Amino acid sequence: MGDEKIRSEVDTSVWFSFICVFYPYSILMYPLLKEEVNFIYEYHSFYHLGGGLGKGNPLNYNQEEILEMSNSEIIIRNNLRETYEDVFSPGVIEALSIMAPFNEEVKKLMNIRLRRRKERSRKGSKLTFLNPDTNIPGTNILVSDARAGNFEGAEIPKDLQQQWIQGTGPGAKPNTSFENSIRNVAYALLSGADGWMFDGEDALGQVSTMSLDNQRNLKLAIQGSPIFLTVAEEVALRMNNWSKSFFGHGKITDWKTQLGFTTKIFRARGLHLDDRHIRLSNGASFSASIADLVLYVVNNFQALIGAGASIVLYLPKIQTAEEAALWNRMISALEKHLGMEDGTLKVYVLVEQLEATYQLMEIRAALGKHFVGFNTGRWDYINSVSDAMAWDQFFINPNIESIGMTYGYMKNYEDRVRRAVNTPDSKGNYALWQGGMEPNIPVGSTEGVSASMEKALAGAERELKEGASGKWVAHWKMVHIVRPVWEKSGKANQMGRSFEKLSYTQEDADGLIHLDFAPRTIRGARNLLSVGLQYGNAFGQGMQAAALKPADFFGNDNVLYLMEDMATGEIRLSILWEWLHKKAEITDADEISGVNKGAIFTQELFDRLLEEEYHKLLVADSKDVHEASKTTTLPIAKAIVKKYVEQEEKIPWFIDLLNINLNNVDLKLAEKRIDRYINHLNKNGERITENLDFIV
Repeated sequence: MGDEKIRSEVDTSVWFSFICVFYPYSILMYPLLKEEVNFIYEYHSFYHLGGGLGKGNPLNYNQEEILEMSNSEIIIRNNLRETYEDVFSPGVIEALSIMAPFNEEVKKLMNIRLRRRKERSRKGSKLTFLNPDTNIPGTNILVSDARAGNFEGAEIPKDLQQQWIQGTGPGAKPNTSFENSIRNVAYALLSGADGWMFDGEDALGQVSTMSLDNQRNLKLAIQGSPIFLTVAEEVALRMNNWSKSFFGHGKITDWKTQLGFTTKIFRARGLHLDDRHIRLSNGASFSASIADLVLYVVNNFQALIGAGASIVLYLPKIQTAEEAALWNRMISALEKHLGMEDGTLKVYVLVEQLEATYQLMEIRAALGKHFVGFNTGRWDYINSVSDAMAWDQFFINPNIESIGMTYGYMKNYEDRVRRAVNTPDSKGNYALWQGGMEPNIPVGSTEGVSASMEKALAGAERELKEGASGKWVAHWKMVHIVRPVWEKSGKANQMGRSFEKLSYTQEDADGLIHLDFAPRTIRGARNLLSVGLQYGNAFGQGMQAAALKPADFFGNDNVLYLMEDMATGEIRLSILWEWLHKKAEITDADEISGVNKGAIFTQELFDRLLEEEYHKLLVADSKDVHEASKTTTLPIAKAIVKKYVEQEEKIPWFIDLLNINLNNVDLKLAEKRIDRYINHLNKNGERITENLDFIV
């Protein structure tokens, strides 16, 4: 393909995407878009002129074979196969076709999820432990054997034995140049984190082609592309300038060596999501989990193995051991296809779902030689508890600020995780417990930063004491602040610490839904609404992770912004739904609103607070609420919040309503899509998870 043809295709693709998605901003952003097109053209020229991106393909496909694959059952929308041919390599296309049969299995399990959820609601039944005398569904492993450790697990690879601090965040940015986008990866790999989870899920925006940009950027970085190295050198200088101002000295002495320090980890999207760019030839939507697994592993396994590094994934939103078993079969199938020994790929599991906490050892056993550890994903977990207990009129969460890791059901959840990883398998191997997220960002007033960092360090010290081998941070700046807590311990990890064995009593089951008394206030409701609205707005603009705070604290540097992602968006609306539909009682009088102690959280009160918090965003400075969004994505965010909270039957996922409105700034169309989703859910018991703008 000649350079002129490349340029024509790239120009068309880029301009079409931006005109469709960002028409309201197109005139103002013309200079930026022109720069974007030129930079991408330069990248493609580099690729086609032998810059090193397409090398190392062991399969050496000829043109006829590639053409044959293009007629397979995998369909990639528009011309993305051409504009992202480095991502959709021949090896990737072949692997997608081979893995496609798993798509039906994923959909079946997701339908089972919904039926299980509906049945619990209909019967008013609580979650319980599995029958010890039965096999884990999808395996030949007895539940009792799993609990006793009678299964073959994984030895922890060298580069995962010390993971004091793992950073999290996507490897791409929305609405920006290629160079600026890939800076995300450079910041991550130069951060000093022991590992970095490059997010393909909660924190990665899905507008336009961000999921593909994420994959491209990771591939460039892992292969050590000259384009990436140029950016990394510049980023190292920026990071040292910050650390000199904050710590009094630079943290990076040799940036090239530093790039190799951090273990690269990728979080695939959960089984409940579909990919936006791939369908099957019969029109069926395609599992985002399969897409992410294939694209990341196939594009990077050779470079990672060649560098002596592990291939590591985080698996999110697993609810049952049966789902873990499906993941295990998919991973093993891909390993076999690529000629890797079974168990080469390693996985952490995010314990983000209440149901999973009742099946921890079973999940470990189902993943077998792939499993290395659990992570206590606080925010998604709170949401899952709320969702699982939606039927119970007496289960009402307090203010989100009150639900820390020492709160009621959260304390018991953490305790079961640490006991599960410290149960040895049949070969005496233990697993890792990676502590939860630190969302603070050290930007604000001196007093605000100092108070927040003190809180962050206290949280880290608590997790270390409880047995965690490390924790997560949401921003690279936090790595240097929190890491010393583990450095002082002098231990690479805490595997094998002695804790009481897991038990499976009714008391254990009840403890996982135990509520402590805590405030439920108007201030708390305002915080939930304000951040929920802002998050929906940020999502629509392509920022699935955003630094946010309630509108009442805009301009107050003593109150720091927190990194919010899909998980925190979900829980805010879940709690509001609880308060409205379960007639929550306000625990404290509120002078500003005139609401008395003991008042009920009514529809009228919700509507009033929604309008007030929405108005604050409409008049906010553009620093906090982008001016153009106030007439485009923000009204859609409001419509979604209102519909979600008001629905009598709780909607399974807030993200569903956001996803079906991606790349849309038309409020009337958004309202039609929301109604379509709700009607389909109520009539058929099914979610709409596909890209409504991608029609075969």
